Amino acid sequence: MFYRSMVLAAVALTLACAPAVAQDSKSAPGAKVYFLNLKSGDVVSNPVVVKFGLTGMGIAPAGLQGDATANTGHHHLLIDKELKGEELTQPIPADDTHVHFGKGQTEATVTLPPGQHTLQLVLADWTHIPHNPPVMSERVTITVK
Repeated sequence: MFYRSMVLAAVALTLACAPAVAQDSKSAPGAKVYFLNLKSGDVVSNPVVVKFGLTGMGIAPAGLQGDATANTGHHHLLIDKELKGEELTQPIPADDTHVHFGKGQTEATVTLPPGQHTLQLVLADWTHIPHNPPVMSERVTITVK
């Protein structure tokens, strides 16, 4: 009896301390994210205004108080980066090349070094994990003069 109680207590403690596993957020069929104002080949000046478009899903905030409503998410702007493979099942990092818009923003102003850059939008759920299947824009290549 004592041994069984100890095993159950250990299992309960392990489960309580284990990191939460995010749910697999399904994307809506036909959902698309895209740039409203940029296309490959554009030559732009700083600051660069980036407008996000979305069809087939809605926008909702992220984070601990985020919204887990089905068919919603928030934008992430990838600058000179690409998500592939396992990265599409993990929270998107937050840094200079993975910019989060967790308050539900649909437009951003960014400053980029002069030269050529690739941009891509990725929609992710309230835990910053891309939907399944991923809702990602085409990568666009722009030149900042």
